[in-house]
Amino acid sequence: MDSTRQQKISRLIQKELSEMFLLQTKLTKGLLVTVSGVKISSDLSIASVYLSIFPSERGEETVRNINSNVKEIRYDLGQRVRYQLRIIPELRFFLDNTLDYMARIDELLKQ
Repeated sequence: MDSTRQQKISRLIQKELSEMFLLQTKLTKGLLVTVSGVKISSDLSIASVYLSIFPSERGEETVRNINSNVKEIRYDLGQRVRYQLRIIPELRFFLDNTLDYMARIDELLKQ
């Protein structure tokens, strides 16, 4: 069960990262990155960010690229939320396969 503070910080990080990825993906044609969720640890030091990527074939590669640039992303996030947060949590990015899973279930149900 997340505390109110954890929920507020999760929503703030999700909103800011979504805007950052929106600006970056405008430069990349044919790629859509959505921040589907953020879970923050109880001590507010680690944020697990779940990304939904379209097309899903480029998902693993995109998450690898994002994880290799995590320091720059954390710095940019810090610049955006510096007045709301004193310490910027460590970011960990994961691929969210929920949409692919739902599509697979729909496909199986139609058979």
